[in-house]
Amino acid sequence: MKKINRREALKVGAIGAAGLATGAMFLPNKVLAKTAKKAILKTASEKVKSNSALTLIEQAKIAFERDEPLKASVMEILVKSSDLLQYMPFKSISGNAMAFNSSIGHRITEALTIAGGDLDVDACKAPSAGEIDLDFIDFRSKQECTKIKSLGQSLSKTIVNGNSEKDPKVFNGLQVRCKGRQLINNDNGALSLYKLDRLIASVNKPTHLLMNKIMSRRLRIYYHDRKDGDIDRKYRHIDWELDNFGRRVTKYNNLPIMISGKDHENDKILPFTEGDAYGMPQCTSIYCLSFAENGVVGLQHNEMKVHDLGEITTKPVYRTRVEWYVTIALFNTRAAARLQYIKDGPIKA
Repeated sequence: MKKINRREALKVGAIGAAGLATGAMFLPNKVLAKTAKKAILKTASEKVKSNSALTLIEQAKIAFERDEPLKASVMEILVKSSDLLQYMPFKSISGNAMAFNSSIGHRITEALTIAGGDLDVDACKAPSAGEIDLDFIDFRSKQECTKIKSLGQSLSKTIVNGNSEKDPKVFNGLQVRCKGRQLINNDNGALSLYKLDRLIASVNKPTHLLMNKIMSRRLRIYYHDRKDGDIDRKYRHIDWELDNFGRRVTKYNNLPIMISGKDHENDKILPFTEGDAYGMPQCTSIYCLSFAENGVVGLQHNEMKVHDLGEITTKPVYRTRVEWYVTIALFNTRAAARLQYIKDGPIKA
């Protein structure tokens, strides 16, 4: 491990110091070439000037260029913890809520909720005053990384399943928002490709699909088992690409598939426990989203703030504070749609 001095450690904080010491800071060159990094920064800078929505990856790159590696590291960990947080753009607003007219003229107000928190690490392994201990920096970094990942998983759960009537501390997620024509019935059976295509057609300028890992695997198996005589190559709907960290992402009809994953309590976000048409808990859902300025956008209060508060006096812990207030907004009534009542089983055409 590379040695770092006290000045460097204090400058970048626990998470950033660990990244600096290991040489594994944001977006390694093996995954994203230097020219690609410059392209991300250029695009992000242009969006900042026009007050456009930025993904967390774009925000992290800007933070790193501003010499804010601790903030960039937090954003990177959030992105790695959730496919939703990797692709969703966030628009900064000045207040704690945003009011706007929907595409059909309805006045909507979206209030921000707390997505950040205090990352406390037990001070028992801390070095004596005036010393710098790389082992403690590494310990604190790992503990904080786990807590940041938990924040990301918790937010992902809220984006999908949040219900402000049941829990006033969260905002309404996609499950609550997708209704009327944006709620499609899969007829209490295995996934129908016809219904999946209807889902995609119901969204204006779709960009992504969201489903659990089992459904993504079912799609890959279905097209893998098709013989060349059964389906012409130009009509094969399954493909793949690499994400920002070099991980393989499945695509259906050229739409990247985001895996819903698990929440901060290790429960699946889109399990096969949703009620079917008769109330039996044996179904899941698939969502189609349009991540765009006039589609599904995350809202945040200005920019995320990250502070390394060091050892605090009221409690024997070292604390890093993440100040982040967010919600989501659907600027178009056709920005998202849900396909419900899907049982696990071989896919139907």
